[in-house]
Amino acid sequence: MTTAQQNDGPTVRRLQLGARLRSLRLAKGVTRDRAGYEIRASESKISRMELGRVSFKERDVTDLLKLYGIEDQGEHERLLALAREANTPGWWHSYGDVLSTWFQNYLDLEQAAELIRTYEIQFVPGLLQTDAYARAVITLGHGGATNDEIDRRAELRMARKQMLERENPPRLWAVLDEAVLRRPIGGREVLREQIESLIAACEQPSVRLQVIPFESGGHAAAGGAFTILRFPHQDMPDVVYLEHLTSGLYLDKRDDVDHYAAAMGRLTIEAEPPARTPELLRRALRDLEADS
Repeated sequence: MTTAQQNDGPTVRRLQLGARLRSLRLAKGVTRDRAGYEIRASESKISRMELGRVSFKERDVTDLLKLYGIEDQGEHERLLALAREANTPGWWHSYGDVLSTWFQNYLDLEQAAELIRTYEIQFVPGLLQTDAYARAVITLGHGGATNDEIDRRAELRMARKQMLERENPPRLWAVLDEAVLRRPIGGREVLREQIESLIAACEQPSVRLQVIPFESGGHAAAGGAFTILRFPHQDMPDVVYLEHLTSGLYLDKRDDVDHYAAAMGRLTIEAEPPARTPELLRRALRDLEADS
């Protein structure tokens, strides 16, 4: 098993298996309706399977492979293994008490990504947050949460960060609006600690951090924050993730992804170069101390 495969979770496995079954069906010239009949299901069930939106039964996978004329035993075993792994809970399963289903899918995709490009206008990205800053953000979003729930959510966020410390971490390219560095989330001491942590993060080879200063005026992503995930799998397209107050939106259609990729490209040009980021962060620290 490759390093990339070791990082994959159930959502990624479903997407991989669904994409492979779709390619096999098309190569054989089988309609979704015919495939659905073969496994005692509907055409829409086959569509959801191929999009990785439902779990897989090994019996269904076996029947479909037979219909598609796949006689290679190795291929059978590989795809059945994917089906089993697609039904295995991810590491975050133990945090199910504080996790929505839509965000569990994001954690799975994030864990498997080789490149994470993100733009933030209000908060420091979750993967770069300190514990105190994370708790302040969580409290803002979950005003009625108990202390125990805040602890659990903060613990989960700190667990996410560990992916940046693994042997082959994903590359994280974050672009922040300067407002992120000026908004005292949690108070001045919390923000000071957070900015100092960002300065340290600039030393990590896998992290690239840029800031769009106020003086740059308007910029390419006036619509809000977004994240683009890229995977080390040929059969998986890039995914754009947009988070709303009560849900998350995933975009993987080529036109949508291209639109956000172009916006990200413009943002990286409009932002100050990564080499200047430590200087900008230290300036924000000095201004914070001057205002104290």
